[in-house]
Amino acid sequence: MMASATGVFGPDELDALCAHLDAHGFATLRGAIDEDELAAAEAELVATQQQLVSGTLDDRHATAILDDPGATVDGERFAHYVCFATSASSLAERLVQLPALVEVDRRVLGPEAWLLDYEQFGVVYQDARPGPGSGYSRIGWHTDHQSGPHLDVWPGLAFTIHFDATSPANGFLRVLPGSHRDGTHGMPPGFERVPGEIAVYQERGDVLFHDADLWHSAARATAEGEAAVRRHLRGSWHGGTRLEVGHGTDDFVKNAAR
Repeated sequence: MMASATGVFGPDELDALCAHLDAHGFATLRGAIDEDELAAAEAELVATQQQLVSGTLDDRHATAILDDPGATVDGERFAHYVCFATSASSLAERLVQLPALVEVDRRVLGPEAWLLDYEQFGVVYQDARPGPGSGYSRIGWHTDHQSGPHLDVWPGLAFTIHFDATSPANGFLRVLPGSHRDGTHGMPPGFERVPGEIAVYQERGDVLFHDADLWHSAARATAEGEAAVRRHLRGSWHGGTRLEVGHGTDDFVKNAAR
């Protein structure tokens, strides 16, 4: 009863998880990632983030579309995103190939579903934290589908592997359950309250799945310093036509307020 009420399911409850995902547009997988494996991947990704800032990681892993190249934290240059994180970190690659994660994606999208890890931004490591120089701390209402409505990659299913538990202190995901079935008419242009929206809090090691058509928004942290840090690894699987290698980001639609 508790899992059904909260949308949180264990690795042995994938039927129920997929049913909740179909009905509400989101669901959480909890208890599928070993803490040692999570911690090792976390350390490797933090190192790649530092390498990107120092200029020792290939520029392919940076983005001026999602991030602000002039972003600073505590007066120092900062990178909120590491793009193509699975090619920079072998341990991140292992995390996104977690059997239960892959199983959910293929149950939802079909056996031919594919991971978008090689084009656009790939799988991204994201570090959201506030501050006067921050380049990313929140994002307004949107659906993932809106980033490329002209593409044939859809349907899609996003996944987010959380390195930090979420709360009002460090920010959290706002979702409108069931909105993946109703289109985008009436979606607010910014951060407004939406009737029926809920907060989806996550624990360290949780994997959150959400439909590409689900309305969602990320709230800004209310704390400062380390208490405000919110880090995760995010990517998407698709059931439509694969993007060609070299597709790039020129046609990416950045529609969400920040």
